Amino acid sequence: GIAPDFTLRTAAGQNLRLQEQRGQVVMVNFWATWCAPCRQEMPHLNRLYDKYRSSGFVLLGVNVDDDPVNAIALATKLGVRFPVLLDAEKKVSRQYDLSTMPSTVLIDRDGRVRQIHRGYRDGYELTYDQQIRDLLKE
Repeated sequence: GIAPDFTLRTAAGQNLRLQEQRGQVVMVNFWATWCAPCRQEMPHLNRLYDKYRSSGFVLLGVNVDDDPVNAIALATKLGVRFPVLLDAEKKVSRQYDLSTMPSTVLIDRDGRVRQIHRGYRDGYELTYDQQIRDLLKE
């Protein structure tokens, strides 16, 4: 189905709306500072973002911490290069029905949810890479 639309404030202070990313392949990564696999995954996500962003790929990191200050501090420390969106109220993670952290949603150029990955294990980034490439080709 169509990915539920949302607007969230970014760590940089702007509002970012999912619907405005139509026409691009979008990965939404839900994460939290207390989640060790999330931290482990960040460098891989950075690499995917760098590799595909010029081909029409958008990566949004939706943080669900109660305190955005922690989220921004960790994202800075980890050198996160993609936008970090703040979902302290957990509205968006509820819309997407995600309790596992991290959870990663892949959305095609038409705004449809195509993949949902719950959790992170070594090697998931290879699957992400392949799925992003396939969606970019569509």
